[in-house]
Amino acid sequence: MKIAILPGDGIGTEIMAEAVKVLGVLDLKFETESALVGGVAYDAHGHPLPEGTLNLAKAADAVLFGAVGDWKYDKLERQFRPEQAILGLRKHLGLFANFRPAICYEQLTHASSLKPELVAGLDILIIRELTGDIYFGQPRGRRTAVDGHFPGAEEAFDTMRYSRPEIERIAHVAFQAARKRASGKGGQGGKVTSVDKANVLETFQFWKDVVTEVHKDYPDVTLEHMYVDNAAMQLVKAPKQLDVVVTGNMFGDILSDEAAMLTGSIGMLPSASLDKHNKGLYEPSHGSAPDIAGKGVANPLATILSSAMMLRYSLNQPEAADRIESAVKAVLSAGLRTGDIWSEGTQRVGTREMGDAVVAALSGKAITTTTKITKS
Repeated sequence: MKIAILPGDGIGTEIMAEAVKVLGVLDLKFETESALVGGVAYDAHGHPLPEGTLNLAKAADAVLFGAVGDWKYDKLERQFRPEQAILGLRKHLGLFANFRPAICYEQLTHASSLKPELVAGLDILIIRELTGDIYFGQPRGRRTAVDGHFPGAEEAFDTMRYSRPEIERIAHVAFQAARKRASGKGGQGGKVTSVDKANVLETFQFWKDVVTEVHKDYPDVTLEHMYVDNAAMQLVKAPKQLDVVVTGNMFGDILSDEAAMLTGSIGMLPSASLDKHNKGLYEPSHGSAPDIAGKGVANPLATILSSAMMLRYSLNQPEAADRIESAVKAVLSAGLRTGDIWSEGTQRVGTREMGDAVVAALSGKAITTTTKITKS
């Protein structure tokens, strides 16, 4: 099993080190190779996704990705900004289905900004279409840029578009995921909520029509349609009514971040981006957080949990994935917390200490830490 390790920028190197450390204690044979991506790749090679990095990702069985971005690159032309690396990887690897689970762990119920009764037991899967929509629509309105901006320009535009095959394939993924989740919970077929803006946008009336057609192949799965503005409201009003949410690229980008905060911290949430063969890129849902980079305080659990998703979906190692997820729950039950999920009565630890605790739990050792980071 060959894994491409792409730490990226900011806290990416710190959180990636802990995920690799956790993978290293499993009784599995991995071949790993690291490469630069994002801002650090631009500094070294003049492009956020160098040819060598892309070729490594293509040759690997799975890609474990950290985070990219830094404010110092904001004035670059858009094609050279760090974020273009992840867009390029999605495009070149054909990663069209983004899985963003939003799970509120029992131990973190009180870390959510919502009332405990609204989030206790929360388990939502947001499936975001990744390669279409306004992020990739052509033509894209561009005028001559100066330092990445458009002084004196009268307009700019981006085109929203979706094709029937793009919508059909993501709909199939969503219905199959709902069916599988329901089976695991002893249910009949699960529920899919398709989120659109069909009352305003022709693109999403088309989306709604195609999803409805695909649903005919899954009569055991319940389908409901919801406008995106209502979906945003329902996520904070009654999130447990949702099961699998499927939506387009831009809406999914926004809603999945909103859902992340229901769980207490975006630092807890993994993600998977898959192609039609389940080869995937796995990354934490959060960004590069340059404001805390190098301080050793970032939460590595989203990256560690992303590695568990990698084992489950791309490397066919579900038991190892279960072990990692159980170890994370054990660490939380032991009261260890990074700053983003810290509360009175729990022990605040750093990035490395949290990774060490997960390793200890995996190894059957006592979960302890000798380093305690005091509240700043």
